[in-house]
Amino acid sequence: MSVSESVEFPEFPAGFFFGAATASYQIEGAYDQDGRGPSIWDTFCREPGRVADGATGDVACDHYHRYREDIALLRELGVDSYRFSIAWPRIQPAGSGPANSAGLDFYDRLVDELLASGISPAATLYHWDLPQALEDRGGWRVRETAERFAEYAGVVAARLGDRVDRWITLNEPFCSAFVGYAAGAHAPGAREGRGALAAAHHLLVGHGLAVRALRAAGTREVGITLNPDRLLPATDSPADTAAVRRVGTLHNDVWFEPLFAGRYPEHEAETWGELLPSGDGSYRLDGDLGLIGVPLDFVGINYYRPITVSDAPYRDADPATRTAVDVRAEETWRDDVRHTTMGWPVVPHTFTDLLVDLAERYPALPPLLITENGSAEADTRDADGRVRDVERVDYLRSHLEALATALRAGVDVRGYYVWSLLDNFEWARGYGQRFGIVRVDYDTQVRTPKDSYRWYQRLIAAHRARTTPGEDPR
Repeated sequence: MSVSESVEFPEFPAGFFFGAATASYQIEGAYDQDGRGPSIWDTFCREPGRVADGATGDVACDHYHRYREDIALLRELGVDSYRFSIAWPRIQPAGSGPANSAGLDFYDRLVDELLASGISPAATLYHWDLPQALEDRGGWRVRETAERFAEYAGVVAARLGDRVDRWITLNEPFCSAFVGYAAGAHAPGAREGRGALAAAHHLLVGHGLAVRALRAAGTREVGITLNPDRLLPATDSPADTAAVRRVGTLHNDVWFEPLFAGRYPEHEAETWGELLPSGDGSYRLDGDLGLIGVPLDFVGINYYRPITVSDAPYRDADPATRTAVDVRAEETWRDDVRHTTMGWPVVPHTFTDLLVDLAERYPALPPLLITENGSAEADTRDADGRVRDVERVDYLRSHLEALATALRAGVDVRGYYVWSLLDNFEWARGYGQRFGIVRVDYDTQVRTPKDSYRWYQRLIAAHRARTTPGEDPR
């Protein structure tokens, strides 16, 4: 269904919830206040040429000081839940040891303000801001980081577990392992083969250990957020089909197979060859699959766009220097559709296709939450200050329609978080890309709800009126 043919508000079942999402380094600022230690992103941003325009998250949206204002925006929006992330360096500045009470106090205040506003908190423990001290000792390449992560999870849960309903261990470990340790495009900026594969494994080990720690602390719902890609072959040729299989191993199977099928990816040797020592990896220990695959209450799915894949030779024939993202394939975006300002194609039906495929492939998959979905667009401001973001409204409408189609097909999805509440620091892209439904003037920190905010507000109100007339389901 095209946007022009779509209804204004797709319908969702009773009990389905709506929320908005952010991440600590992208919005908090206050990078050196109240005992916070440096993260790998603080270091990365200070390396020349790493981030567009030399931008940093030092101030970002100043959410650390303006969180009450931002929660008021969430309350006006009418969301049921708010997904935020906790900055590990605020809690343990060196990545281990006693908790920094000032850091925990901030999240205490944040959670209490959410609850007072009738909004359910959903906390992500790791959204990429690893304490630099742990990176200096090997980062996610080494098992120690996974063990320290579990300790950190326990510290946070002991303080907030009585009030936070939903816990997410990791956000998009693909980006942490492969964009950060193989492609070098995110912190810590490494370009490695075996090191990146070890990082991927240790992230999953850290997840399993953190689930144990969270449940030992008596938390309610525990899950993980992944960003699987819908991969499309450039042609029907066997070579392109095989390339999709290898890219699928890299993007999707590394996570879903250990988590929900109890095995390592079937095609990992074909994908990485000599980068897997002795066919697997010396970092894998007996019992790891059982630890990684502990049952979860939900799995978060982040989705934005499909990727087109074609066959290609290795860019670096030497396995000693080849990175883990070089899997004899070229990845491109479709060029026959509209693109966001990130250059990403807008193909809503691929969202349906991905969700249906995951549900069919993994019978043990827990209920799904859409933990991120949204678009970077060029917003137009009127003379009166109104921010017209027609393209973002169309994107959200069409992707929510695609999500509703997946539900009708039998996929168990329980809720949706728009990305993002605020314009923010967009990692290596700096401040040039705006994903928010609220515009942030980075010079003045003035927040201005966009047309997409008002549309999402009306969608939530219509859903609530239709499914729980006369009652606030929060």
